[in-house]
Amino acid sequence: MLNSPMTPFHAWRDGIRRVVSAPSVLVAVWAITTVVAIPLTLAIRADLAAGLGSSFDADAAAQGMNYDWMQEFSGQAAGLATTFRPTIVGFAGVLDNLSAFADNIPRPGAVAAASGAYVLAWIFLSGGVIRRYQRDRVTSVAGFLADCGTYFFRFFRLALVTGFVYGVIFGALHPLLFANLYPRLTAGALEPAAFAIRAGLYALFVLLLAAANIVFDYAKIRAVVEDRRSMVMALAASSRFIAAHPSGAIGVYLLNALLFGAGLAAYSSLAPPGGGIGVMAWAAFAIGQIYIAGRLLVRLLFFGSETAMVEGTLLNRQ
Repeated sequence: MLNSPMTPFHAWRDGIRRVVSAPSVLVAVWAITTVVAIPLTLAIRADLAAGLGSSFDADAAAQGMNYDWMQEFSGQAAGLATTFRPTIVGFAGVLDNLSAFADNIPRPGAVAAASGAYVLAWIFLSGGVIRRYQRDRVTSVAGFLADCGTYFFRFFRLALVTGFVYGVIFGALHPLLFANLYPRLTAGALEPAAFAIRAGLYALFVLLLAAANIVFDYAKIRAVVEDRRSMVMALAASSRFIAAHPSGAIGVYLLNALLFGAGLAAYSSLAPPGGGIGVMAWAAFAIGQIYIAGRLLVRLLFFGSETAMVEGTLLNRQ
């Protein structure tokens, strides 16, 4: 006898339960995020100390944000220090990252290296995280790490395919849309029309990225749930699953994306504009860390809810 079909909301709600029942997973990914960021922070701190010295600007900076000096500093800086500019303060930092992502703007080498280390950490953790949510019960640290190791090389092979696809999207499709097609479409167009065309191209670009992302996400889920060793077969299974259950697979993905959007909206309202010392500085730091934890929580929820959707759907077929 078949069970009632798994709906996107039911899978999403079950995913929330699975993620909340494993708070140590969130702590682990937050700790790794912090560890990766510390070397970059210390490097920028050294550049700031050298730039400020014992000048009057140092006294002013100690009392709060000095936007004029930040702008001057970033204009004269090199490498990693160029990222220290007014656009990193508060919610502007989120917008700066989104703008760089959408416009395919390269970051300094140190940031790229740290991002690579972070991606490797996620490749290692992903198998253990999905397995923990699939088991839906407490797992020892040794067992969790063993699961991470079991799926690391499988997910590393999948990451090579992922990197190739994203490389094509950013390296070939992005220039085609915005360097070649956009100028042709907007030749002689008024500014409102040009803006609408660019917005449409951005929407198309994001949709293609999301399509690739959802296929790779469900490939990881199918690889763990069914203990698949071939990532090619996992990708095929992911594509079949999405094609056979588009409302469920895409619905869960959209619910998570909407939650992420809600988190961004909340942070835009709560993030301090910068400035302040003492309690205000610590409050700004706390709000920033809460935002990071919330963003990681949503990423984990993608795994938890998609695992629930795949398991619920496969069980209903048995």
